[in-house]
Amino acid sequence: MKQNLETYTSEDLKVWQTLFTRQVENSATKGSQRYLNCLEKMAPVLNDETIPDFKKIGEWFTFETGWKIEVVPGLIPVEDFFDLLAEKRFCSSTWLRKMEQLDYLEEPDMFHDVFGHIPLLADPEFSAFAERFGQLGQQFKTNPFAVKALQRLYWFTIEFGVLQSGDKILSYGAGIMSSFGETNRVANHECTFLPFELKKMIHHEFDTDVLQEEYYVITGFDELTKALDELGLIFSRKIEF
Repeated sequence: MKQNLETYTSEDLKVWQTLFTRQVENSATKGSQRYLNCLEKMAPVLNDETIPDFKKIGEWFTFETGWKIEVVPGLIPVEDFFDLLAEKRFCSSTWLRKMEQLDYLEEPDMFHDVFGHIPLLADPEFSAFAERFGQLGQQFKTNPFAVKALQRLYWFTIEFGVLQSGDKILSYGAGIMSSFGETNRVANHECTFLPFELKKMIHHEFDTDVLQEEYYVITGFDELTKALDELGLIFSRKIEF
């Protein structure tokens, strides 16, 4: 599949501009500085002036961390998702929500995929984590326990991860960074923050249809890499868990 820029309407552009400008302002003191630095760095190809062009973003990444955007029709099988991540191809839909849907969607659209996920792939450490995540999933995708554990790690980090920075809890997960309401919810501590405990996390069920009630707090992206190292040993049954 390919992105066809000619199909976007003036309303689509208005929706993108509204979402982008609102969330940039909203997340300025609520988002992780690593995420915000990447968003600023990507400004030439990711901004509020135009609908994002996946081809130009891919060309930009060629000289940065090497990622490309893979157009998908919607949710895809988890095994295919692992394969794409392992090849440094991040999935994105091309459809955009309507103006009356600014604050809530039942499934991810292009704003969630591109504004929420893509910027941190410009961070070398996070980029390496995402690629390694895919490779681990690819290696153990026939292991039901491994697949479930990785899905939960993904949910509580890449989608809904938060970071301790001084006395603040800042957001970096795409599900938060692409949501005006959830960014504020985290910033206002209208939820429960849990220590980053891998054993607890991979046995923690989640609901995709509601705002999250609990978030796991990291102190640095190095914790994410260590979690993959530990999971690799667990899946290989070299240690008990």
